[in-house]
Amino acid sequence: MSESVAVSAVRVAVVQFDPQVGTHNRQTNLINSLDLALQAVMNGANLIVLPELANSGYLFANRQDAFDHAETVPDGPSTWVWIDFAVQHQVYLVAGLVERDNMRLFDTAVLLGPSGFIGMYRKAHLWNQEKLWFTPGDLGFPVFDTPIGRIGLLICWDIWFPEVPRLLSLQGADIICSLNNWVWTPPPLFDEAGKCMASYLTMTAAHVNNVFIAAANRIGEERGGRYLGCSLIAGTNGWPIGTVAPADEQVIIYADIDLSDARSAPIWNSLNDLYRDRRVDVYEQMLGYLHHPSLPR
Repeated sequence: MSESVAVSAVRVAVVQFDPQVGTHNRQTNLINSLDLALQAVMNGANLIVLPELANSGYLFANRQDAFDHAETVPDGPSTWVWIDFAVQHQVYLVAGLVERDNMRLFDTAVLLGPSGFIGMYRKAHLWNQEKLWFTPGDLGFPVFDTPIGRIGLLICWDIWFPEVPRLLSLQGADIICSLNNWVWTPPPLFDEAGKCMASYLTMTAAHVNNVFIAAANRIGEERGGRYLGCSLIAGTNGWPIGTVAPADEQVIIYADIDLSDARSAPIWNSLNDLYRDRRVDVYEQMLGYLHHPSLPR
């Protein structure tokens, strides 16, 4: 029997590096992101995922500091540089930045491709002091239909909310690009396999939604904060494809996948179907989060 031919063959690369906060570091951060993205291109990647706030670093001192790092989308300088890269190399690039929309600031991910700007997502769930700088995202959870497949986006803390990957997968996402600044929290931080809790949340979300997830985190320290690394690419069965990145090394993780597999992912036997088996008739009433009588007001 001949081998099956991939319908939507993609080499995904997640880039783990150390962007540093400070307006004086923005150009260096941007150059580093491009250098690493170019390395991924030279190794055959055509979908490249950079971390959350890849051009600015993360730990802002106050809202003014965050505002000083902000740019408009899609006509800001970093987005244009990333667009030029995607067009020049005919690849898809996902990157995070601080977006300025009039006086509002958003923690935003942009999706760029061979023809330019495709779309963006504004982080819906804000972590800790992010609530002091950013406005919660107001664009919902879009999925972008591209020639290589349907791409969804989420950012960091979003993965702790199972509704997010579920909503993306229900809209037909073949792959979710997860942009992160996973920070050190009270121990234990890692298990014996070197995975952090965010690794398992990513793997679980991929597993229960039959979707690929490419999660790019950062490393390093800045202003007293530390980052967990552990970038990974999870298959539709939840298990990492290849290695999970270490906690403290700049690295690029690759996976060769057929994105169309997410549309017919195996679910153990012919009687199981994760979407069909959902009991929406039971959930419907209780998922009225603000109105169900069993829920606290």
